Amino acid sequence: MNQAEAKERIERLRKEIEEHNRKYYILNQPVISDFEYDLLINELETLEKKYPEFANPSSPTLKVGSDIAKEFRQYEHKYPMLSLGNTYNFDELRDFDSRLRKSVTGDVEYVCELKFDGASISITYINGVMFTALTRGDGTKGDDVSANIRTIGSIPAVLTNSDIPGEFIVRGEVLLPRAVFLRLNEEREKEGLNLFANPRNAAAGTLKTLDSSVVASRNLDCMFYSLLGEDLPFSTHYENLMLVSGWGFKVDANTKVCRSIEEVIQFITAWEEKRKELPYETDGVVIKVNSIDQQAEAGYTAKSPRWAIAYKYKAEQALTRLLSVSYQVGRTGTVTPVANLDPVQLAGTTVKRASLHNADQIFLLDLHINDMVYVEKGGEIIPKIVGVDSSVRDESSMRIEFIEKCPECGTGLVRNEGEANHYCPNYLHCPPQIKGRIEHFIGRKAMDIDGLGEETVDLLFNRGLIRTVADLYDLRAEQLVPLERMGEKSAARIISSIKESVSVPYHRVVFALGIRHVGETVAKTLASEFPSIDQLMSADNERLTAVNEIGPRIASSIKAWFADPENNEIISRLRAAGIKMTGVAKSSDKGDALKGKTIVISGIFSKHTRDEYKEIIERNGGKNSSSISGNTSFILAGDNMGPSKREKAEELGVKIIGEDEFLLMTGEF
Repeated sequence: MNQAEAKERIERLRKEIEEHNRKYYILNQPVISDFEYDLLINELETLEKKYPEFANPSSPTLKVGSDIAKEFRQYEHKYPMLSLGNTYNFDELRDFDSRLRKSVTGDVEYVCELKFDGASISITYINGVMFTALTRGDGTKGDDVSANIRTIGSIPAVLTNSDIPGEFIVRGEVLLPRAVFLRLNEEREKEGLNLFANPRNAAAGTLKTLDSSVVASRNLDCMFYSLLGEDLPFSTHYENLMLVSGWGFKVDANTKVCRSIEEVIQFITAWEEKRKELPYETDGVVIKVNSIDQQAEAGYTAKSPRWAIAYKYKAEQALTRLLSVSYQVGRTGTVTPVANLDPVQLAGTTVKRASLHNADQIFLLDLHINDMVYVEKGGEIIPKIVGVDSSVRDESSMRIEFIEKCPECGTGLVRNEGEANHYCPNYLHCPPQIKGRIEHFIGRKAMDIDGLGEETVDLLFNRGLIRTVADLYDLRAEQLVPLERMGEKSAARIISSIKESVSVPYHRVVFALGIRHVGETVAKTLASEFPSIDQLMSADNERLTAVNEIGPRIASSIKAWFADPENNEIISRLRAAGIKMTGVAKSSDKGDALKGKTIVISGIFSKHTRDEYKEIIERNGGKNSSSISGNTSFILAGDNMGPSKREKAEELGVKIIGEDEFLLMTGEF
């Protein structure tokens, strides 16, 4: 393939992939399988690496980002992102209609749009290419989150339509589907992290994540509701919105033109129940004047347009009795108060417990035992107490005071300045913290020890077989076989998986340690900046806070963890067990020793793990592949290379090289 042929093929692949993206994400009508789609992406990636002169930042191969952004820059909105006035009743809606009709000429039409509960985004396109994507910010300026927005599959990076203006802005709501939200919270709960209160918070938090690969993994979506520009194609908001839909942007199909305020009220009433069937959270209906000229006539206040209003559905509430408050201790020691209630029906489920979040909320609600309390779900997946009917309170009932000591170990609780939660500092000897850390350590994203779960950890802890994560590496099969629900096969599987975990890469070991405030992404950053556990242990606060994403709170937590002699003992024992305590140092520049090469890794290695070799390949401009083909440049082979791969390599004439030759080739020996 010559250069001209390569350019033609690259352009054709990009158009074809973008069209498949449109059919999959916008129309929900995929016409090819995931495998076929991946083949197209792989071919395009190979050609782009082989012919870098045809690189394009809007290529569909860059939809999933992996580079860490240093910071978010702020830019001014060309058109301010104002907030909407809200109403919760129809009388106020009719008043809005009366005021509006007095301020504009001619009959008024309204456009009703479901109010999706997400994070607002404003995206500028120039000559059909995404230029910037800004958050609402303060309405005048917003954060540039373009790198993260490009990972969202339902937002086109490039438009090829012939009828698009040279420059325009589309605005929409970045959404997290309910199902993804529930899965995300389950994962966060297992990792001992604070749960997202609702999908909107999760979407907004995700957009501000510095690692675009994390954003890409969360399956965000976006529903668009506005087109802005100097010369809009149509004179009505609805027609412009339908045009935007034709360009490939996702627009809610339930949007409707209403010719009177009573029609608007009918739309709102019809959707109050139906909206619960949607895959996304909605909290109301936005009503806009359809005519662009009438919008200009109506004008703006300092905060909001006079030609639009949001009708908000009332959050579902139920009144029930507060029986007691219990306290849960998480893996990191955070103590969470939970209200125990008389069972009550709310949003189709029976609610017996509700979150109280922290001591501040208990104080603000002025809660007493046996209070009649209002429990709300609404957009909140986790029920919460939002009010008290104090008129029926028994004056002799006892005020609820937040506990001072850990309910599990009796240690005095601590609340750091600037933090909302109390926590138990006795992390080495508080039973739920010990068990929680072990469960975290064995998790799939940490040491990935198969056969162990919450019940088994609880059993081993209660039998005195484990007290720290290091104890796992001293377990023997004969200790496990006699235990309940355990047999020789189960015991052998657990011991085998524990032994295999010593090959887990260093960055996952850092995450597995369970240091407070050190999640998966921060652990990767630390492992990259401090390529050995000894360097991390000896780093002072100044060195730690100099690292992107590491603030004073995380730095203090790291220092405190390594300052504890018992944690140092755990590190020594894990090191003796063969756990990897070193990784690959961060490189400031990508090399090009493997530029344009596609490499398959096979076998068992002694100098680096497979994951570390994958990082080295990417850092040197190469591409990892799991299967051998005619495009494979060579195979990096360790011991016990699979016979089928060796046979395939010989058949295709693909070169096989070992660790030493590979490390010399990349200059990382």
